[in-house]
Amino acid sequence: MHALTRHHLIGSMGQVGAAGDNAAMESFFSLLQKNVLDRKRWRTRDELRIAIITWIERTYHRRRRQARLGRLTPIEYETIMKPAVSLAA
Repeated sequence: MHALTRHHLIGSMGQVGAAGDNAAMESFFSLLQKNVLDRKRWRTRDELRIAIITWIERTYHRRRRQARLGRLTPIEYETIMKPAVSLAA
C-alpha cells in the first residue's frame, strides 16, 4: 500500500481477505497451470513464456467459450461490444 501511495497510484483490489476479488484470477491461473504448466517439464523460462503466450492467444482468448460472456469467446465478445462502445463515445 505504501508503494502505491509513494508512486501516486490507486490499487484496484478490494480489502485484504476479500475472496471474491481474486476469484477470476484464481480461475485463470488454475486453467493455465492445468493446460500449460503441468503438461511437461520446461527446459527454459523462455520456452515456458512462449507456451503461456501461445495458450492465452490461441486457446483462452479465441476458443474457450465463457458462460459469463453469453457462451462467446473473449474475442467474439469484444468484437460485438466494440461497435457499441464506439457509438456510446
